[in-house]
Amino acid sequence: MIASRRAVLAVLAAGALAGCDRPAARAGGGKGAAATSHAAAGIRTPGTVRPSAPPAAPAATRAQVVARYGHLRPHTWGFGGPGVVRDLPASRRVIALTFDACGGPGGSRYDQALISFLRRHEVAATLFLNSRWIDANLVAFRQLAREPLFEIANHGTRHLPLSVTGRFAYGIGGTRNAGEVYDEVAGNRAKLTRLLGVPPRFFRAGTAYSDDVAARIVSAMGDRLVTFSVNGDGGATFTPGQVHSTVTGAPGGSIVICHMNHPKSGTAQGIAAAVPHLLASGYRFVRLSDELR
Repeated sequence: MIASRRAVLAVLAAGALAGCDRPAARAGGGKGAAATSHAAAGIRTPGTVRPSAPPAAPAATRAQVVARYGHLRPHTWGFGGPGVVRDLPASRRVIALTFDACGGPGGSRYDQALISFLRRHEVAATLFLNSRWIDANLVAFRQLAREPLFEIANHGTRHLPLSVTGRFAYGIGGTRNAGEVYDEVAGNRAKLTRLLGVPPRFFRAGTAYSDDVAARIVSAMGDRLVTFSVNGDGGATFTPGQVHSTVTGAPGGSIVICHMNHPKSGTAQGIAAAVPHLLASGYRFVRLSDELR
């Protein structure tokens, strides 16, 4: 797969990433059987020690973040930035499927058909869960958190783009300063730490947008900011056919973003069609922590 195709896949329908909430004022916004087993997919059990996991409390306090970053002005805005993870470190035939659950009005539903498919076929995935979605789906959350097939990650407290100037992405206003960046990360981080017993390792901002100062703040807090290289479902606006073609076109080492909070979207059907194709082509699916140390 040539680099240019990777770039095309990364930006395909990027304008629809805000499909988590879909407010009215905003438009759209080889495996074989053995390779799908937990062992073949490299999935660790809950008792596995992870020395690189961040401490229970953020590495930097809110006061330290404000003092260190509050006066800085950003230079970039988008899906990249200092310390931002967009791809897996290896380009071999592994793909990280990641699913956002964004919460809030219109964004707190649960795509059980999608999750049931992943379970039946033992497809590993990383689930980025927003604080509001967790509150609305606590029973489902507790079940997901018990399954080593899935890894739970932080999708923010209010599902805001991560900015130090209040910049907007897809009609959603971002955090307005360094302190609010800290709050957006730390609020849901604390919730997940209480519920899981360990802190989440990865963070994805609402809309996946951040500026370079905010990205540095996330790193200072001891978390890893993750975006994506392939937009798999266009913010839950793609048809099943579009999801299928986009996900099956993902090159090795891709981080694919999709959504698990819009059961009426084409995501579940598209993933169900794409996964067998990729498995037959020799790909396997991993959680982020299986490849990112």
